[in-house]
Amino acid sequence: MKADKYHPDAAQLDELDAKISSARKEIGNGVKSSTKPELPQSLVGLAMRAGVELVAGVAVGAGVGYGLDLWLGSGPWLLIVCFIVGAAAGMLNVYRAINGLGMAVGYKKSINDK
Repeated sequence: MKADKYHPDAAQLDELDAKISSARKEIGNGVKSSTKPELPQSLVGLAMRAGVELVAGVAVGAGVGYGLDLWLGSGPWLLIVCFIVGAAAGMLNVYRAINGLGMAVGYKKSINDK
């Protein structure tokens, strides 16, 4: 079979393999030379998620309470109640995120479940 654009011969494949290996070594050397200590990306992402979950819960609760107060004319009572419920929901979401609950379909099973 004749070598062409879609069917390279063994020499071309060896050349490509050498280029890929040298590129991987260069990238690996560049990563190892970093002297700045950094937090693992998973911890930074988890901290960002925790902050967003808490703020979102409070904001949604306060927004719903404010909207209901405007609609029903009930003063600040629904705002206060929904703010507290939103804050509790935000804290629950942070707890779930920190403990890894709800990361897959269904929550973690208890120890007694088999």
